[in-house]
Amino acid sequence: MIDPRILREDPDRVRASQERRGASSDVVDRALSADSARRAAIADFEAKRAEQKQMGKKVAQAKGEEKQQLLAEVKDLAAAVKEADAAQGVAEEEWKKALKAIPNLADDAPAGGEDDFVLIEKVGKPRDFEAEGFEPRDHVELGKLLGAIDLERGAKVSGSRFYFLTGVGAELEFALINLAMEQAREAGFTQVIAPALVRPEAMEGTGFLDQVDDGVYKIEDDDLYLVGTSEVPMAAYHSDEILDADTLPRRYAAFSSCFRKEAGSAGKDTKGIIRVHQFEKVEMFVYTTVEESYAEHQRLLEWEKSFLDKLELAYQVIDVAAGDLGPSALRKFDCEAWIPTQGKYRELTSASNCTTFQARRLNIRERTETGTTPVATLNGTLTAITRAIVAVLETHQQADGSVRVPKALQKWLGREVLEPIQK
Repeated sequence: MIDPRILREDPDRVRASQERRGASSDVVDRALSADSARRAAIADFEAKRAEQKQMGKKVAQAKGEEKQQLLAEVKDLAAAVKEADAAQGVAEEEWKKALKAIPNLADDAPAGGEDDFVLIEKVGKPRDFEAEGFEPRDHVELGKLLGAIDLERGAKVSGSRFYFLTGVGAELEFALINLAMEQAREAGFTQVIAPALVRPEAMEGTGFLDQVDDGVYKIEDDDLYLVGTSEVPMAAYHSDEILDADTLPRRYAAFSSCFRKEAGSAGKDTKGIIRVHQFEKVEMFVYTTVEESYAEHQRLLEWEKSFLDKLELAYQVIDVAAGDLGPSALRKFDCEAWIPTQGKYRELTSASNCTTFQARRLNIRERTETGTTPVATLNGTLTAITRAIVAVLETHQQADGSVRVPKALQKWLGREVLEPIQK
């Protein structure tokens, strides 16, 4: 959640952030009202509690009928204190609920919605297949020719938006994971295998609990959630901990399976493996100071670009508009690779700076010489496997249906070309 001091001292800044997101500022007014009610409830409780203490001193000194009368008053006052304490608790919960309804401050993100992003740069040039004399096949057709993707049996076994990766498809996944983990290790990241099931506290702490109905699978009997990204378990990894400042930044590269309902994507990307219910991903996650988080955000973006360069893809980098940010992110950069058969750029990676938003919810602090303060958290996709496979197959295909293997992947795949098993 945001820093309460900002809400109290500069509510117009919070309202401006809501406007940039295209969201109502009513949450700001409700939070301010809840804060006033909470402060009033605390003052009322403390006043009654002070009166109760004073009355206790009088009772100790009183005798006879005066003492009996004071004891009766003490009894009434004790009930009033108990009631005020309960009211204070309710007001505190209402305040926390109202504060959590406010997303992170999108001060630096472009204003607007999904289409209002700002283009930062374009890297590489999309292939001109027409000039090369052949029409590119999409990844579905290539997947069949190579024996790499089996959508029919995926649907038979599990339903729509499921798939099997077979043969070189499975090999390509492992190659992408190995390449990503090699890069992460060389950059000083600690490698992690993260759980794909988490408790509600982790979902709430990262700001994903509100997405349960639309995007997140819940295991009702066990009160657990299937994660849509290992950002969730990695954010909660240090929950309720105080980290020494000299151990920051702490950088993790976490592999996990990811699960998404894609409930709001009816009719979108129904063909192939661009938008699926289950996929694997390597996610970078960083704990650092707020002051350093902005430079770290740029470093995450550079690591993502480096990985896409190794895959020899044409891509663009965008500054995502405020209205397209998740609640936790202050700012987000996406790398979108060119998909030839779609004739457009599609998101492959994203890097977000969440500053202290998640750390405040999860109670993660750094210890400094002057005390403790919330840390900043950042996350960045190193590779989301299915989309990376789509981009590699379509970008590097050849006229006969074979696919040239990017040099960086060749040592993991043990070949320079993926040959069709079907002609």
